[in-house]
Amino acid sequence: MTNELVRPEKFFANRFGMSESVFERIIGSALERRADYVDLYLEYRDAEGISLEESIVKHTSKSVSQGVGVRVCAEDRTGYAYSDEVTIDRMRLAAEAARAIADQRGERPLSVRIGQPAARHSLYELESTPLDVPIEERARLLSEIDRTAREFDPRIVNVMASFSAERKIVMVVNSDGRLAADLQPLCRLNVTVIADDGRSRQVGSYGGGGRVEYRHFIESERWREFTLKAARQAIVNLDAVDAPAGEMIVVLGPGWPGILLHEAIGHGLEGDFNRKRTSAFAGRIGDQVASQLCTVVDDGTIANRRGSLNIDDEGTPTSRTVLIEKGVLRGYLQDRLNARLMKMAPTGNGRRESFAHAPMPRMTNTFMLPGESTPEEIIKSVRNGLYAVSFGGGQVDITNGKFVFSASEAYLIEDGKATRPVKGATLIGNGPDVLTRVTMVGNDLELDPGIGTCGKDGQSVPVGVGLPTIRIDGLTVGGTRA
Repeated sequence: MTNELVRPEKFFANRFGMSESVFERIIGSALERRADYVDLYLEYRDAEGISLEESIVKHTSKSVSQGVGVRVCAEDRTGYAYSDEVTIDRMRLAAEAARAIADQRGERPLSVRIGQPAARHSLYELESTPLDVPIEERARLLSEIDRTAREFDPRIVNVMASFSAERKIVMVVNSDGRLAADLQPLCRLNVTVIADDGRSRQVGSYGGGGRVEYRHFIESERWREFTLKAARQAIVNLDAVDAPAGEMIVVLGPGWPGILLHEAIGHGLEGDFNRKRTSAFAGRIGDQVASQLCTVVDDGTIANRRGSLNIDDEGTPTSRTVLIEKGVLRGYLQDRLNARLMKMAPTGNGRRESFAHAPMPRMTNTFMLPGESTPEEIIKSVRNGLYAVSFGGGQVDITNGKFVFSASEAYLIEDGKATRPVKGATLIGNGPDVLTRVTMVGNDLELDPGIGTCGKDGQSVPVGVGLPTIRIDGLTVGGTRA
């Protein structure tokens, strides 16, 4: 495929000879034994990557993939089959295999007519994609990042930078007769810095991106901002003291710390876990599940954000879904299957990693709305506690909401001021419980810079998170200093 933008509605017809009549025959084949719903998901993806380490561009990559998946749903059973060859014969075989998996004999439904218009957003109508930029220009940017980081402080001994970009064209055709298509650009710039003062070696990292053009990183010198933030974090952590341990007041900074909200709360609000009643939030719509200060939304309609989509991977337009309103649970994130079985409306949250995977309910951009306190007021209100600015890894048990997160940048709060940096801090808690302990919410909501990737059942998809500064009373901190 050449490096110009293409019309996704025409792409599969021009490249693979697909037509509405072909789709009608394939879906008709999948419906030969009674099913509730059938869809076809066609995908073409090309991606490139480049990385630098030790001041040398050491790796470049380029890949192209394509394929089609066929899903057949009968009551609560799903048959799914796929092929990496987009041909009529392969689609027919996949439809037969999916039909057999979800087999339920009965009266054959009426024939399908494809062509009903499908609604979609226009959240990332770009003039070009990052793949259109010569790789030499991307290499020069990484070299400039390396030079800038090393000039920040002589204790910086290594810099690792990478830029990745992809362009994905998708089409979803279903047994309701609807056809939806989208061209989805995505790119990300990462910077990791290692600092060494002879006594300690520390790491700092930062990055960002989204469904944006390459100039996004050049405008306002965002690449420089990413570089300096990574370098500063590494240098700050050289002077970090051991983190305290025990139950204490914890203040979470704005932006990326919203990953705790994503993991500890968000997954528990996905429809499949609640339909199967394996979530701690199952059957609790209308209940008070959080402090009245907390309103949490999932919004896939924010322009150019990493987690945003014009349509989800079932062809449904994404939406802004209020999950928790002033502490009260209002709803779940739904794909078509779980929405139908739970007698609810789809929310545009059906997502999949690729054509080789069936969709499931997933988050897009999940965040807490701002409150009325200033960040300064929140810090000042704490006599002794922990201020967590950024997180590294974490894990959560969906069935009970228990989580553990490691802080990559955190500070002691002493007499109402953020003071010494600490290392080795982990936050330990329970998702359904932690939001009930929120006692102050800041007016400084930030979304993360565009680095989130969410894993579920072996599938990874890009997501966004966000948070204002919040105060949580009585959260357990695991550290190395009692």
